[in-house]
Amino acid sequence: MKRFAFKMFLKPGCEAEYERRHAAIWPELKQMIKEQGVGNYSIYWDKDTNILFAYQECSKETSSQDTENIDPITQRWWDMMADIMEVNADNSPVTIPLPELFHMD
Repeated sequence: MKRFAFKMFLKPGCEAEYERRHAAIWPELKQMIKEQGVGNYSIYWDKDTNILFAYQECSKETSSQDTENIDPITQRWWDMMADIMEVNADNSPVTIPLPELFHMD
């Protein structure tokens, strides 16, 4: 497994809506993410900065934030989330990869 960590940016005042949307994440999106080899996926919110910290373990060399071959389900999700997050021109979240400096099993 390869571990990935990254940060994303939530727009101020959108915290409750972000949480509400993720509580109702589409089953087909969850299934597709799993089928792409992503597991142990968590997102944390730093309420002082509105930065979202995400961690996931992947069986491939890419994370769920790879924008090379986007499937229609992911694109729909990104389009729906674009109003509450900082996004790129294709509505993918602005994602800053975080290098791993320490790991302990």
